[in-house]
Amino acid sequence: MTAVLTVLLALGVWSALSGRLQRAGVTAALFLAVVGVLAAVVLPEAFDFDIEPSVAERIAEVALVLLLFSDAMRIDLRALRRQVMWPSRLLLIGLPLTIAAGIGVGLLVFPDVAVISVILIAVMLAPTDAALGQRVVEDQAVPPRVRQALDVESGLNDGIVVPLFLVALSIANAELEASIPSAVAANVAAQIGWGLVAGVVAGVAGGMLFRLAEAKGWFDERWRLIFPLIAALSALAVAEILGGSGFIAAFVGGLAFGRAAGPSRTHAGVFTESAGDLLAAVTWVIFGAVAVTLALPLITWQVLLYALLSLTLVRMLPVALALSGRRVGAPTVAFIGWFGPRGLASLVFLLIAIGEGVPGDDVVVPTIVTTVALSILLHALTSVPLIGRYHRWAQSRASADPLAAESVPTDVPRRRHESRGSIAG
Repeated sequence: MTAVLTVLLALGVWSALSGRLQRAGVTAALFLAVVGVLAAVVLPEAFDFDIEPSVAERIAEVALVLLLFSDAMRIDLRALRRQVMWPSRLLLIGLPLTIAAGIGVGLLVFPDVAVISVILIAVMLAPTDAALGQRVVEDQAVPPRVRQALDVESGLNDGIVVPLFLVALSIANAELEASIPSAVAANVAAQIGWGLVAGVVAGVAGGMLFRLAEAKGWFDERWRLIFPLIAALSALAVAEILGGSGFIAAFVGGLAFGRAAGPSRTHAGVFTESAGDLLAAVTWVIFGAVAVTLALPLITWQVLLYALLSLTLVRMLPVALALSGRRVGAPTVAFIGWFGPRGLASLVFLLIAIGEGVPGDDVVVPTIVTTVALSILLHALTSVPLIGRYHRWAQSRASADPLAAESVPTDVPRRRHESRGSIAG
């Protein structure tokens, strides 16, 4: 109960100070992970217990699902169809190159580690975190097209990576019965295909029922806010029953729900997002108290080097290649490349791997934990100054060249968050 009380106190303090701290660039993940680390140092006996990986995995997974769904339900699909080029290039070119770069760097940094373990590390660290990237995509100082590209990329890349991760994990544990190419193709098709089906079914059905109940005045206001959460969890459940990706189902389900529910859904997702934020917050306290402290003795200079390269070269070079030839300014490429934080998706993959067993876990575990921890710290501390600097550059770029790629009018996907304003000025 001491650990539970510590978590609750951390959440209470963050809730009270969240607005002030966020304006300074301190994210919930950073604050709560630091609290977790300090609590484990001051009260080591309180956190000296075994957390079932499947339980922690489910908490993190549901948190990510709720956040993906609530984010997606606010996206303007018509605007996305008009400006799909950047997100599609980041996903179809940048993501595979990121995985390839992660494997290449891993083979150099970890020459004595099994190749499949290096592949697992690269795949687990490929997706960016929709929740940790909120500070950037919410700020009006960032050009709308850049915000939309980062938002859609983080919403879909973790779901796309899921089948690759599962195949790599199966290879690591020698569980595949078919050949590797056929296994990859079958898993990718099943995860993406059934994930899409689950998301469309749950999203369209939920959105149409929401619109009907809204039009007929059937809703009690409290249950109106709960309804999107039910739709999000339904998308996850249907995906798991069919054998698809719950992350893809959540994001696609949010898109379908938002389209079917109509404009009145804008504020209906507040409760769903808040529930996701709460579960994510619990995850970050546990991450700080347990994962970081357990991984510290295993951190080597190779682990630290890979983590730094994963957040910089492994991410930024593929982004530059994905956006080449699109008249995108170098500061925009650098900005998009840098703000690809690693978080909940990587932790979910790690928890699954721990539960299944993975070779080279003395390298895999500290590498994932170190990369996520550095991402939480560095992306939080750099968000305010870099957004301000990029805002000033983007303004001068737009004045000098109104036809610049960054200046293309784009509807901002996150309708509700726009009221929070800008940190530039």
